[in-house]
This record gives sequence, C-alpha cells and structure tokens, in this order.
Amino acid sequence: MSSLHVVIGGGPAGVFAAIRCKTCNPSAQVVLLEKTNQLLAKVRISGGGRCNVTHACFDPRQLIQNYPRGAKELLGPFHHFQPKDTVSWFEDRGVFLKTEDDGRMFPVTDSSETIVQCLLKEAAHAGIEIRKQQRIQSLQKLEDHFLIQLDNQQIKANSILLATGSSSWGHGLAKEFGHTIIKPVPSLFTFNIPSSPLLDLSGISVSEVIVSLKGFDLKQKGPVLLTHWGFSGPAILKLSAWAARALYDLSYKAVLQINWLAALNQEIIYQNLVQSKINHPLQAMPSLLPSNLLSRLCADLHMDSTIALGRLPNKTLEQLAAKLYCDEYLIEGQTTYKQEFVTAGGVDLRGIDFRTMESKIVPGLFFAGEILNIDGVTGGFNFQNAWTTGWLAGTGMGNLKSCIHL
Repeated sequence: MSSLHVVIGGGPAGVFAAIRCKTCNPSAQVVLLEKTNQLLAKVRISGGGRCNVTHACFDPRQLIQNYPRGAKELLGPFHHFQPKDTVSWFEDRGVFLKTEDDGRMFPVTDSSETIVQCLLKEAAHAGIEIRKQQRIQSLQKLEDHFLIQLDNQQIKANSILLATGSSSWGHGLAKEFGHTIIKPVPSLFTFNIPSSPLLDLSGISVSEVIVSLKGFDLKQKGPVLLTHWGFSGPAILKLSAWAARALYDLSYKAVLQINWLAALNQEIIYQNLVQSKINHPLQAMPSLLPSNLLSRLCADLHMDSTIALGRLPNKTLEQLAAKLYCDEYLIEGQTTYKQEFVTAGGVDLRGIDFRTMESKIVPGLFFAGEILNIDGVTGGFNFQNAWTTGWLAGTGMGNLKSCIHL
C-alpha cells in the first residue's frame, strides 16, 4: 500500500511540484500528465531563450510589491521559498545563476535549455512517471481518492495538482470542483498607438521615464522603448500589468501620459531650461533626451531644437517643460509581449490554503502556478510564483497521510 499523486500540467510549476512531492515522500508514486508532446514550453522561450529564472529580490515584503495580483497571499509562501531558495536549489544541482544590472537572474550559460535539462534530469532521477500527450476525459473526487479517466485508462490518486497555466480547460476543472474563476485578461503587453508621431523613431530608448494612465492612480518608472506600433519597455510592461483589468474594461482605449525626464514636477523642468538659457544663451537645447526624440518633441511645439536658447522666449520654454513633464498619447490596443503571454485572472485565491496550496473546498486538490489569480511584472517574478507555489504544493501532496490501494 502506497500513495499515488498526479500532477496535471508539465510547465514549471507542475514539474517543480512533482519533484518536490517525490522528495518529500520517496516511496510515493508521482505521475505527471501533460497534454502536449513537450514539457516546460514557457521555460524554453523565456527571456528570448535565456530563461529569466527569478529576480534578485530577497526580502519577501519587497518581493510581493512586484505582483499586481496575489501580493498579500504570497507573503507567507515567500518566507518558506523565495528567490534565494530558487538560486540554492539550482546551484545544488550544478546550475549557477547570474544577476544582471536590473536584478533579473539567468543561468550563466544564457540558455534556457540548461534549466529545462536540470529539471528533467531531476524528475527522472526522482523516478517521476511522465506521460505526454495525455487527454483527460474526466476528473472526479470519490470518497477517499480522485478518479482520472484517460482515453484508455483510469487512475486512482490520493491527490491532484492542477498546474495547467492559463488554459480555460484547467479553469473549467477547477470550476467543476466548486472554485470561483476570475475572468482571465491579458497582462504584460505593449501599447498600440497608431496616431503617435514617433512611430518612425522605432528603436530609440529612454532609460528612465514615468508612465501613467490619465484618470487612474497608476504610475511606473523605468526604461521605455519606442516601437513602430507605439511603446514598449519595462515601464510600459509594468504599467500594463497593474492596469490590466482597467485597460480590458476600456477595450484598450486610454490616454498614456509620459514624464520624459522622470521629473518631480513641471516647474523644475522649466526652471532648469531657463537657467540653461541664462548660462548658455548661444548654445542649443541641452541634451535632455536622444537628439532625434527631443527634436521631434520640439517640432510638435513648432520649435527648432537647434536654435540658440537665448533666442527662445520663456513662454516657449514653459510649453516645452509642460510637454516633457506630461506628454499624452492615445492607446488604441495592446500587443502580446513577445511569446511570454501572461494573464491576470484564474482561480480565486480565497479558496486556497496558502500554507500548502491545497483547496479549501476539496481536500487533496492542490493548485500551483498561473492557474491561480496571481501574476507578476516582467523580470522573473512569474517564474518565482511557479517555483514557490509548486514547492509548497509538492510539499503538501508529499506529506498527505492517507493511502489507497493501487
């Protein structure tokens, strides 16, 4: 007599949970069911094929500030398994990570395949049974076990982990068990601005700006990239995450406000321009921004950025200060960020015990990863959610005391 635990979903949360479950209970049988013919698909494409494993933020209270949804619930879990634990877990298995200037952490090989092979090797070493291209016909809870009906086989399991990502099928299973589903909407996307006069400046980046949405108390600070469809870059992606539901409700039509100099207020910009005019009346506009961009912003005000400052009236400098402080663009749509599709929405967190990731409604049913209404901003935070919730779910499953006859 032994226990059998089934993980549904071969993404990072599912694979990590399966490994953890087997580690906690080596005598248990752990079966992982994946509907496609490939495991860890998101890991493979993350970070342009480099895999942004986690983020070098090791204070749980600071870490949760990067989660528009799920921050409060993740505080406890991050005290049990956080980025430093992720780093240690991989290093113990010979995979070393490096930290980039913005805090993102990648394998030193700069290859996602390093992470994929580490996880698959660990799963094989643990003796996890992996079945690909598995179609689940039905899943039900009986008195002391779950019954999974596959195309040509039934499996009895002590516990089930749903780690099906953002798929509507996985949400449907959770709903059948009585869980509430928060409607998933896109998160982490770039802004389509077809009316922008800057579209031909695609490729120009500004290292530090403040972006916000007019009418909302939502602001993000960081780099912005001009694109041939509008705006991208870390600041835009973070703003899209925090404003995911608001923008969805507005059909992705809103006014983007850009503070190009990340200045505290408009008056400071104006006074600096006036001071430059007094000190250097024969010189042109100071290099506040990339020259092509500054020239275009000035042109919008019918200004010539190459004219000596002494020839510009203070009223004109005041108008420029206003534009640099709050430049407005009409958002008319969104574009998925590369292939790293992230959603806001999923299983309502009120139905989950975040000590173990077990359902409060159905004993023995666990959840991990993006199936939950948790999402982070760009930078490795979504993977950290997968590692943390997967680790807790695997621990909870492995420590279940009940057994069934196989």
